[in-house]
Amino acid sequence: MTNRPAMMRRPNDKAPVREEQAAAQEPAAPRQRSADKGREHAGRRSAPRKRAPSSAAEGTRPMTVIPREQHAISRKDISENALKVLYRLNKSGFEAYLVGGGVRDLLLGKKPKDFDITTNATPEQVRKLFRNCRLVGRRFRLAHVMFGPEIIEVATFRGHHEQNPEHDKNSSQQAQSGMLLRDNIFGSIEEDAQRRDFTINSLYYGVADFALRDYVGGLRDLQQGVIRLIGDPETRYREDPVRMLRAVRFAAKLDMTISEETAEPLPRLASLLHDIPPARLFEESLKLLQSGYGFQTYLKLCEYQLFQPLFPLIARQFTPNHNTPMERILVQVLKNTDHRLQNNMRVNPAFLFAAMLWYPLLEHAQKLAQESGLAYYDAFALAMNDVLDEQCRSLAIPKRITTLVRDIWQLQLRLSRRQGKRAHKLMEHPKFRAAYDLLALRAQVENNPEMQRLAEWWAEFQDATPASQKTMLGSLGEDPAPRRSRQRRPRRRAPRKEGA
Repeated sequence: MTNRPAMMRRPNDKAPVREEQAAAQEPAAPRQRSADKGREHAGRRSAPRKRAPSSAAEGTRPMTVIPREQHAISRKDISENALKVLYRLNKSGFEAYLVGGGVRDLLLGKKPKDFDITTNATPEQVRKLFRNCRLVGRRFRLAHVMFGPEIIEVATFRGHHEQNPEHDKNSSQQAQSGMLLRDNIFGSIEEDAQRRDFTINSLYYGVADFALRDYVGGLRDLQQGVIRLIGDPETRYREDPVRMLRAVRFAAKLDMTISEETAEPLPRLASLLHDIPPARLFEESLKLLQSGYGFQTYLKLCEYQLFQPLFPLIARQFTPNHNTPMERILVQVLKNTDHRLQNNMRVNPAFLFAAMLWYPLLEHAQKLAQESGLAYYDAFALAMNDVLDEQCRSLAIPKRITTLVRDIWQLQLRLSRRQGKRAHKLMEHPKFRAAYDLLALRAQVENNPEMQRLAEWWAEFQDATPASQKTMLGSLGEDPAPRRSRQRRPRRRAPRKEGA
């Protein structure tokens, strides 16, 4: 595990003057920052039962206040729009705190992707304070305060269900499996802290005193590099099975260890992911595999048996040695994706899915061709439909992406046909570059000399001058399978009528 940045300021360190002054006015001129917030904050019910001794159980730890001079969070690192929301809520008489991943990342010395706020104001009260606010969600009622492309998500403190037994069923609803279908019961900040998912996401920063509040030992876990669920792990996973994916994602992203009691139920409860809507799992898959740490996430998904519910077609072909072309391309495409993201290069989920599913597609196409006697191209087309249909039952990959996946796959059959004008026409295809990258990846993992020569030819052809391209095409010789010219059938004449 890597060394972690200092999160606490030494008591004799001087705090910046700007932080010691409790500014009452709102900051001016908000900065524009984009944010795409999912369901990262959602209060959850934890049924009254015996807790695991080492988990952050309710009522086991008093609240700790870390004053400004003892932590490293500075307002200059916080979105001015988030500060504006915090100040206005405070001026209107409400409690308001920065919470969740934003606080966690600031303490780790990272730049937060977004900033979330929690308050004792109800969603309707928040909407009255901000004209640029809209309320979203039925399952978890939230207020989104809009600042151009930046959205500041404001959630009301969540309360315990047990204190509201006669509450309207529209405020709280739970499935037989234990999964929360709706949760809009509000409470205090202490209750809210207990109902967040992980201890490291349950740290509160306020602008009234610039102090940090810790109700569940989150700061200690952050310093020690531990991912720990709040409450009984099995109950919390049943309330929202996506928490299992979040535990793995945070462990990979932050280079942390999942605590023993948090990790133990993961393999047993992995099948609960089948109850999650495929559209939500697709969103989660992008967070898992396209955030710059996809390879490490993949290893942890496999370790805790969470990969199979997401990609059953791929998991079905895993081998004990993990050394088939399919397994090698999976590792390589994830490493390549991580490298591109870490170097601020663009990535396309269509290419990722095309590479991951290529060998299941190939196997199915060959099986169809052998069993049905279809021409290989026809069997390949049917196999594309079957593979994508089955994968979309687990992850609802949008049509705009599956269309591109099909293009990349179909071009694999055409890249070897370069004679005449074909090479230039192929290069004009919008997905040619992605198709070429997949060809090069296949050549690498299969260690196929013929395919490697083909990939090298295309690499040289793309950078060659027109004269050199003409020479390269001429050296290929004639098309081994030239297109047959169609002979026009003679028009059938109508029979002549007698007496005409």
